Amino acid sequence: MQIQQLGTPLTLLLLTLFFGVTFLITLSIGRKQENADHYMTAGNKVAFGISAASMTATWIWASSLYASATSGYIYGISGPIHYGLWGALMILFIYPFGRRIRSLAPNAHTLAEILHVRHGRSSQLLLAGSNVLGSLLSLTSNFIAGGALIAMLSPLSFSAGVLVIATGVLLYTLWSGIRASILTDFVQVCAMLGAAAIIVPTVFFTAGGPEIFTTGAVNLTPQQQSFFSTEAFLNQGAPYIAAVLAYAIGNQTIAQRLFAVREDKIKQTFITATVGYGATVIGVGMLGVLALYLGIEPLDGDVNNLIPQLAASYLGTAMLCVFFVMIIGAMASTADSDLSALSSIMMTDFYGRNIAKPGRADPKLMLLVGRCTMITATGIAVYIASNRLNILDLLVLVGAIWGALVFPVIASFYWSRVTNKAFSIAVVAALAVFFPVRFGLIELVGPIALFSDLLSVVGVGVIAGLMVFGFLGLKASLIAGSLVTLAVLPFGMGFLHLYPVLTASLLAYSISTLLCVGISLLGDQHFDFEVIAQQTGRFDRAAKQE
Repeated sequence: MQIQQLGTPLTLLLLTLFFGVTFLITLSIGRKQENADHYMTAGNKVAFGISAASMTATWIWASSLYASATSGYIYGISGPIHYGLWGALMILFIYPFGRRIRSLAPNAHTLAEILHVRHGRSSQLLLAGSNVLGSLLSLTSNFIAGGALIAMLSPLSFSAGVLVIATGVLLYTLWSGIRASILTDFVQVCAMLGAAAIIVPTVFFTAGGPEIFTTGAVNLTPQQQSFFSTEAFLNQGAPYIAAVLAYAIGNQTIAQRLFAVREDKIKQTFITATVGYGATVIGVGMLGVLALYLGIEPLDGDVNNLIPQLAASYLGTAMLCVFFVMIIGAMASTADSDLSALSSIMMTDFYGRNIAKPGRADPKLMLLVGRCTMITATGIAVYIASNRLNILDLLVLVGAIWGALVFPVIASFYWSRVTNKAFSIAVVAALAVFFPVRFGLIELVGPIALFSDLLSVVGVGVIAGLMVFGFLGLKASLIAGSLVTLAVLPFGMGFLHLYPVLTASLLAYSISTLLCVGISLLGDQHFDFEVIAQQTGRFDRAAKQE
């Protein structure tokens, strides 16, 4: 079927309208009295409706829609379910951790800022540095998604599309930071959810309706036709469980909204975001399954083209415009969050808590640092996006890197004996093992394979234990983690190393956990958690008091 385009004038008109309206919305934010704290956390008083929409919009990014469709195209029916379901549940699983973090530091700006009080500079910079890397790659993946969309639906090139998207997002985010991101998220998520509810059924019925499942079944392998595909679980589901749990803990965009929402509305916000994310991402991901049934080959062999390719093939001009706005909204809602996250990290963790003297940070200089960070990050992301990396691989990689931090970070908020030494050694060692295994620099054969399988099984238990811990406490998590480890042990030994992506992620979890616990037990330090609230205050208030 012929692929239609919107044409350059219509594409530019839609982009101008979208970013123009978004920019006008941000003009409603007061600008006379600039405030560094509000720039980063919106005053910690965002109401439920706005915060729930913002959390949903931030989690539903264009990259996740593309990645879900890619998962469906590669792994079949169960692919989008593994992608969307686990991602949705992870939002729910981080709720109790978020409540604990907020109670310890009600006025904090970043997770790394809390670690600065809890452990010191090295632990803070490890988390902050990983957050910078993750947010940059996240920003890059969203620019890639936007560039692929524009290149597919208009005569404009991929590079031109990336540049337009980057400029538009930077334009409305630069001045007001997180406040602009949260305010525009509400409009964007309404557009996304509404468009998704219309687009997916329209493409399905236009392409042939239920008859597709009969005529196109020959294009699927038995594994791709199964809701319980082991191949999909081991290659997509299991690595993604590990990745999104790490995303939830290591991603500053989520933490920033945790600090922005009213403390009594945290639970409702996370539950609403869970439902909204799961329904939308699984639904849009089914477009990838649809492409698989139809026997469609991705244009230019690039799986990032699947969603816009389907839309351009089966939607009329009006619906194609709706689809275009949906993807641009999904992309912008997370890209502006990444820019806000990067600015808050540089403002707080690099300037406010390390470069400036204690209690002497200049809020006006902080705002300048934040805005310069946004401009610099946009330039770097545009440059990296020119390589057109696979978005699904990029997202899993970022999440897996953060996996080395999950246990040390969570333990630091609950266990008084975790030390800076234990945290730093655990994270560095886990990353030192993760990268060579993930990229095949270490051959997993013989005794090395068996040892990696054993540690990977422990990693499975760690993930299970962490999921239970937030809701049911330490005793239940130890029981759950032990039972899961014992259950997986007979199947995992001699088997898990065959899946290096999964193995690398599990090794990051197990090694960081074992070292963090072991080294902490060797010491006899006990931290007073009440100190955190006292030393993570508002920069503007401190400046006025001087």
